[in-house]
Amino acid sequence: MRRLLAGVVLVLASCGTEPAPSPNPPTATTPPPTAVPEPDATTPSPAGPTVVAVDLDVPWALAFLPDGSALVTLRDRGEVVRVAEGGEPRPVGTVPGVAARGEGGLLGLAVSPRFAEDRYVFVYLTSAGDNRVARMRLVDGALEPDAVVLDGIPRAGNHNGGRLAFGPDGYLYVTTGDAGEPARAQDPASLGGKILRIDADGDPAPGNPDPDSPVWSLGHRNVQGIAWDEEGRMFASEFGQNTWDELNLIAPGSNYGWPEVEGQGGRDGFVDPLRQWRTADASPSGIAITGGAVYLAALRGESLWRVPLDGDGTGDGTGEPERLLEGTYGRLRAVEADAEGRLWVLTSNVFRGDPRPGDDQVVVLDPATLQ
Repeated sequence: MRRLLAGVVLVLASCGTEPAPSPNPPTATTPPPTAVPEPDATTPSPAGPTVVAVDLDVPWALAFLPDGSALVTLRDRGEVVRVAEGGEPRPVGTVPGVAARGEGGLLGLAVSPRFAEDRYVFVYLTSAGDNRVARMRLVDGALEPDAVVLDGIPRAGNHNGGRLAFGPDGYLYVTTGDAGEPARAQDPASLGGKILRIDADGDPAPGNPDPDSPVWSLGHRNVQGIAWDEEGRMFASEFGQNTWDELNLIAPGSNYGWPEVEGQGGRDGFVDPLRQWRTADASPSGIAITGGAVYLAALRGESLWRVPLDGDGTGDGTGEPERLLEGTYGRLRAVEADAEGRLWVLTSNVFRGDPRPGDDQVVVLDPATLQ
């Protein structure tokens, strides 16, 4: 599945049926990335909210580097920037082959758990013909193309999935959408509508339900967030269609029902979600787990939902969801927990939202202070 990358080119496309583009669209050509110095050591933020970065153009995902700074993808520009407390965002490179249209573009990213040795950063991008996972290297403050490790994931103007994360087992998990064709989610031969599990070279990871397939779970419409608790249980957020958004507990080989079931259907052969929300209240994107709770960044719901975990090891019970920050920052695209248990949140108001001064932003929050 690997193919060498060459050149650093940003390809952009547009679709007239999508919402109006960002008021600061990318230029037709983007200069090649230049090496930038490593950021200074980060400074812990106070208990109150700390705005780490402002005026970002459609940020989509965030992942931490070992020094506590973070990489952020800019979906429509196909660029990656580095952010740190007390400093300005610094560009680290442009990902080759990105063709941004609708909800597609440069989406998820994940930093290798062996970053100190291999310097690998993995990104999920929409190209002209598919969605794919590319491996890059961050050397001397600049991203260098390395290889496409997984391609052939269906693409469309929406339902592209796109979240990447390394699990406790050291393997890379990839979320995909049905790309507008719901039947893909139930087709084990399609990469659409799935959660995939691969190694650093893009091959199916050892222990997958089918040793020859990257598919870890199926029956998904559009998974947007994945995270693990201290017991190693995997949770995922999922966009519903018209009725129910979901928080699921993911088990290998399980079928989560789409398009046969949306929300809690109680049907044999399909796994019901742990929690569900009306789509107007949630549209959950990225998720994070810290302090015994799952936090879900809600787009349409303009909130951060907190779902307590029961901790009894069964995975069947959760506490009553609590709605936090309703309307405070507008649409929230992603949330990640740092080593101190603080939440780094990405806003998403420039695209399909009501931009506020400084949008879009990275905000650091102490969970203990949220209301």
